[in-house]
Amino acid sequence: MTAFPFEISATDGAARTGVLKTPRGDIRTPAFMPVGTAGTVKALTVDQVAQTGADIILGNTYHLMLRPTAERVKRLGGLHRFMRWEGPILTDSGGFQVMSLSGISKVTEEAVTFASHIDGSRHVLSPERSMEIQADLLGSDIVMQLDECVAWPAEEARARQGMELSARWGTRSKTAFGERDRQALFGIQQGSTFENLRHESSQRLTETGFDGYAIGGLAVGEGHEAMCEVLDYAPGLLPADRPRYLMGVGKPIDLVEAVYRGVDMFDCVLPTRSGRHGQAWTWAGALNLKNARFAEDDTPLDATSACPASSGYSKAYLHHLIRSEEILGQVLLSWHNIAFFQSLMAAMRAAIAEGRLEAFRKDFRNGLD
Repeated sequence: MTAFPFEISATDGAARTGVLKTPRGDIRTPAFMPVGTAGTVKALTVDQVAQTGADIILGNTYHLMLRPTAERVKRLGGLHRFMRWEGPILTDSGGFQVMSLSGISKVTEEAVTFASHIDGSRHVLSPERSMEIQADLLGSDIVMQLDECVAWPAEEARARQGMELSARWGTRSKTAFGERDRQALFGIQQGSTFENLRHESSQRLTETGFDGYAIGGLAVGEGHEAMCEVLDYAPGLLPADRPRYLMGVGKPIDLVEAVYRGVDMFDCVLPTRSGRHGQAWTWAGALNLKNARFAEDDTPLDATSACPASSGYSKAYLHHLIRSEEILGQVLLSWHNIAFFQSLMAAMRAAIAEGRLEAFRKDFRNGLD
C-alpha cells in the first residue's frame, strides 16, 4: 500500500491528469514544482508562490545540509515551518550534485564523499544519511532515493554502472526510510539514453517498490530531441498507477512534450533563473526584456493573467527595471514566470480532461515565435 493515493481522473493518449493526495494538501497533476533550493523560491515570498497556483515546491538536500544544516532546520521546527510553506515539499536526494561536483567528490559503493563548495569541509552522503536528512531532519513530504546521475554523453558501460549503483542505493534508501504514513519515497530510473538500461532500471525499481517513480539522467546536455526519444518509452516502463516525475525539466516545450508522453511531475530552476536575467516566458515564447524594442511598449506581459506581475506592469517598466538593475525587476519577472508555468500546467490538465491535448500541443508549437 502506498503512502499517498494517486487518483487519475482522465487520460488522453499517454497523458494523464489527476491528483496526488498528501496530508498537507492535494497536488494536481501534471504539476510543476517551483525550486526552493536553499529554503526559498528565489526572489519570491511563499505567499507569492502560492498565488501562482503551485501546489508543491522542491527543496535541495545538498544545499540545506551544508547551510544552515539539516540539524538546525530540525531544531527550528522543520523545513515547512522554517520557510513558512504549509503545502507539500519534495526534496531531492543530493544525487544531482554528485554529478555536478564530480571534481570534488568521490563515489563508492557505500556513499559519496565530497567537499563543500562553501568552505571545503568534508561530508559523506550515503543512502541512509540522505533519508535521515530528508525525512527526519527537514521533514520532507516526498523523499527521493539517493542515486548517481551520470553525465551525458556516457558510454553504455558507464551508464550501466550508474544505473546499477542507483538501483542498489534505492533498495538501501527504502530500507532506511521504512514504513511511514505521512511521507512518501520515490525511486529514480536511470540508464542515460540506453533503452535496455532504462528497462532494467525500471524492473529493479518496481521490484523494490516505491510510492512514486522519477525519470533521472535527462536534461543533462543531451538536448530536446534526444530527451523526447527517451521519453517515448521511459514513462511507460514505470507503474501506471503511480506518479511519474521527470527531474530537472525544463523549458515550456519540454513540459508539453513530456506530458504528452505520460509524465506527471516536473521541477526546474528555469522560471526564476530566467527572471533574474531579464527573460520572461510567454505563450509566444521567451522575451528578453533587456531588448530596446520594449523601451516604450506599454502592454503587459499577459493581460489575461491573474498574476499582478503579468498583468499589472508594462513591458516598458519591466525593461526599465532590468536595465537599471533594480531588484524589483527580478522579483516581478520571476513571479510572472512561475505564474506562466503554472498556467501552462493548468491548461494541459484541462486539455487532457477534455481529450484535446494533441490539438493543444500543436497550437502551442505553432504559437511560439
